[in-house]
Amino acid sequence: MRKSTIISLSFLIALNGLISVCYLLVKEAHEYASPHAFWLLFIIPITSFLFHWRRLNLQADVKIPMLVSSWKSPMAQLNRHWIFALRMLAFFFLIVVLARPQSSSSTENLTREGIDIVLAMDLSFSMLSQDFSPNRLESSKETAIQFVDERPDDRIGVVVYEGESFTQVPLTTDHVVVKNGIASLKTGMVEGGTAIGMGLATAVNRLKDSQAKSKIIVLLTDGVNNAGQIQPQDAAQLASLFDIRVYTVGVGTIGKAKTPVTMQNGQYVYDWRDVEIDEDILKLIAEKTGGRYFRATSEEKLGSIYKEIDQLEKTRFNVFQINRKTENFKYYLVCAIGFLLLEFIVRHLLIRSTT
Repeated sequence: MRKSTIISLSFLIALNGLISVCYLLVKEAHEYASPHAFWLLFIIPITSFLFHWRRLNLQADVKIPMLVSSWKSPMAQLNRHWIFALRMLAFFFLIVVLARPQSSSSTENLTREGIDIVLAMDLSFSMLSQDFSPNRLESSKETAIQFVDERPDDRIGVVVYEGESFTQVPLTTDHVVVKNGIASLKTGMVEGGTAIGMGLATAVNRLKDSQAKSKIIVLLTDGVNNAGQIQPQDAAQLASLFDIRVYTVGVGTIGKAKTPVTMQNGQYVYDWRDVEIDEDILKLIAEKTGGRYFRATSEEKLGSIYKEIDQLEKTRFNVFQINRKTENFKYYLVCAIGFLLLEFIVRHLLIRSTT
């Protein structure tokens, strides 16, 4: 095999290898609207074979010494190969253009179906009972703060009650304010007693004008309704009217608990007393409003109750995804035109100067 033939064949193999690498690179770089256009790439190796075959035939058939000399001129041969290479590269990039390379981008519009939550907490004297560590009130405050931390996307408010009720923190997304409000709670903030109906009614009043998709109250108490002008049944009916679910939580062990009975010299005096929680009325409130009743007999149980409520009232999200496609063929069209211009220059300027 002649040296020129080996050089020609090596050149064409290198050219096809280069185009294969370019194909792999551009294929991974984009999505393509018409990927079937890449089947046209098979024309390149076929054309390379025909180019090489035609060159061999010309060398064998041409008899005129002057023409053979011209054909065998090393520079002329090199220029012809470069012309072919530039033409094939232009053809490759035109195929990429036909495949319509695209880049995609997407944006998400995230909206939440907000939940408004009011924590209605009993601050009556019995909440200092020591069947929880250190007492029912402190344990309830701690678990309520943990619950707030688990609800970063919701508006939360706090209502407290003893013999009367009031709003400690209005509905807000500022959970630092909510947690600070809970942490500052203590007994004796209003007149003594346990006004469950008043506490629930105040919580309903905070939620009745809410536009949230879901409105809930977590009502916590350790006793029996014995104060206030509103009965718990009536407050439950009011909550149902405004489509508010109420989860009721009875806090206290089964049997007796060490409970403060009086105060002497600025300190509480404790005695063992029966734990009395009106579970029937708490169950009725939950049933009327579509909620549930829970009994917390320990701080661990109280924590698990708040976690269960958290699972029952998950915030729902609506995600709208918008996909955009950007056509990127123009870059490859410029490359194709550039190689065609180079081929024109080599053909009409360089090859004339060497033949």
